Amino acid sequence: MELARAKKKLLRSLGRQIASGAVLRAMAEVPRELFVPIESRHLAYEDVALSIGEGQTISQPYIVAMMTQALELRGNERVLEIGTGSGYQAAILSLMLPDSHLISTERVPVLAERARSLLQTLGYSNVTVELAGETLGVPHHGPPRGPFDAIIVTAAAPNLPPSLTSQLAIGGRLVIPIGSLDRQELTQARRTDEGLSIHWLGTCRFVPLIGNDGFGGVDPTRPGALESDA
Repeated sequence: MELARAKKKLLRSLGRQIASGAVLRAMAEVPRELFVPIESRHLAYEDVALSIGEGQTISQPYIVAMMTQALELRGNERVLEIGTGSGYQAAILSLMLPDSHLISTERVPVLAERARSLLQTLGYSNVTVELAGETLGVPHHGPPRGPFDAIIVTAAAPNLPPSLTSQLAIGGRLVIPIGSLDRQELTQARRTDEGLSIHWLGTCRFVPLIGNDGFGGVDPTRPGALESDA
């Protein structure tokens, strides 16, 4: 009962900031408490990031809502998530894509397996969780898996990753935090016939993206990260 009241309170708060009814409905349906460790479940509907182990976190609900809204999904898009984390963001996207399929990649094997198992158990059957390689995304796959209509990245990059913008379809949206290790701007990049159109969504702080187009050898488990994989 306490969690139910906390969830209603959180959704009321998000409703004052998030315009998309579809995003709010998806977040109302997904049980966030099942995506956090047992010892943190009483905090599941606080608007804060929570540790999920392996130096990673489940993102603040407002950040999840804002990033999901910025993808501008209609329900039939080809979507890629970089950074599965707990699987919470993937569960929300699953509900937002009733006529399509989500590919989600994760660098940490234990997180990938845990999220894959939980998503399957909860019935989010239109999600495939894959281990990430050195190159972001799934460039080794051709249609129908790519190019993607929307890509969401739940770790910070120093710049727009060319390996991801090249996987965007014309009209496709990439939502990603960009900036320094300590402060980023949540960014929506839209691919057009002329190039990329950029829209800034606000400041944030995520753990660093590593690998090609990321922060190289930076340790993603370093202390002080406020946001991370969803």
